[in-house]
Amino acid sequence: MAEIMTMPKLGFDMAEGTLINWVKKEGEEVKKGDLLAEIETDKATVEVESLYDGTVRKLLVSAGSIVPVNEAIAVIGGADEEIDFDALDTGGAEEETAPTPAETTPTEMVVEKVVETPVAPTQTNGSLPAGVRVSPLARKMAKDNQIDLLRVTGSGPQGRIIKADIKKYIASPPTTTGSGPSLRMPSLAAADLGPIPADVHVPLTRLRQAIGRRMMGSKQEFPHFYVTSDLDMAPVMAMRKEYNGLLADSGEKLSVNDFIVKAAALALRQFPNLNASLAEKEVVQHGHVNIGVAVSVPNGLMTVVSQDADRKNIRQISIEVKEKAARARSGKVQPDDVEGSTFSISNLGMFDVDHFIAIINPPEAAILAVGSAAQMPVVVDGELTVGWRMKATVSVDHRVSDGAEAAQFMQALAGYIENPLSLVL
Repeated sequence: MAEIMTMPKLGFDMAEGTLINWVKKEGEEVKKGDLLAEIETDKATVEVESLYDGTVRKLLVSAGSIVPVNEAIAVIGGADEEIDFDALDTGGAEEETAPTPAETTPTEMVVEKVVETPVAPTQTNGSLPAGVRVSPLARKMAKDNQIDLLRVTGSGPQGRIIKADIKKYIASPPTTTGSGPSLRMPSLAAADLGPIPADVHVPLTRLRQAIGRRMMGSKQEFPHFYVTSDLDMAPVMAMRKEYNGLLADSGEKLSVNDFIVKAAALALRQFPNLNASLAEKEVVQHGHVNIGVAVSVPNGLMTVVSQDADRKNIRQISIEVKEKAARARSGKVQPDDVEGSTFSISNLGMFDVDHFIAIINPPEAAILAVGSAAQMPVVVDGELTVGWRMKATVSVDHRVSDGAEAAQFMQALAGYIENPLSLVL
């Protein structure tokens, strides 16, 4: 039986994708899971796998076509199967063909020419640097008595040298040592740093535009509120050191964020309202706990997803997130890499950021922003000692939850972080 492959929907706000390359050709055999095509979305280039076994009987769109989501792109069936392609329900939307690479006109960098205006020379008072103020009478007295005005301290308004200052100088001139030149004020003229660079107009990438739309929509539609906690990271840092010692031969290394992902996933099981999204007039509390981890990629940001993180151990989470992050940075993500997150974590600790707040990733109800784990003075049982501390802030949609529930979630998170054995039980 003939089966139809459609343009996948890789996010709740995805409306279309560009089919940039067919990996399989008409007449080629294909198995379920084989790479069929590559598509480009607002976020990344994604590899599309075949959902069926069979033969590629017909490619319904050409490379470079912009195709709406759920629109048919290919027909897979038996090699000798008679197929009435006209009778197949392949949708009726017309293709919009994007320019091929050869036809594409390179985007020109718009540079405004800056006309340099000569700077007028700094005005000085005689041989004095700009900024030295002297009354006419004081100047004449200094000239008559051969007094260097740079050695006179002014007592008038804004340091102006007046007649009384010259008289005082004549009455008790300052003693000098050696025969070196007198000190002079440094010139107030600006240093020559060369021409000012021209403005550069950088076009927004599709990814940058998509991030802007999503984040602006989130801030406009989601009433955010924030709860911050200071977490004791000493137990996690000690356990991480032991784990990484055991994994040294394998080349693996657990990050602080791997522990945070696991701790957040377990805490979310206790507070399903934060592992949720708003739909119409109801809150959808998700059964799966899928943690999205924000990853910096060229020209933007992507979120890779650890599926069912509450059911995985820390090592599995570490391997999964690192593999998906690597594909995201190379622009070769797979649909499962970026789909289905129910809660997100953004960590800027590796950049020595102490504290920040994050914007909720729609349609989720909350996101956790994590700063750096750092050593600092702390008081333990009345004694001053050195400890590890980390600030974490949860941003929550106020339509779904309230401050008390968010605070209790942060307490639960702290419980797991400060007792990391509970993460492996």
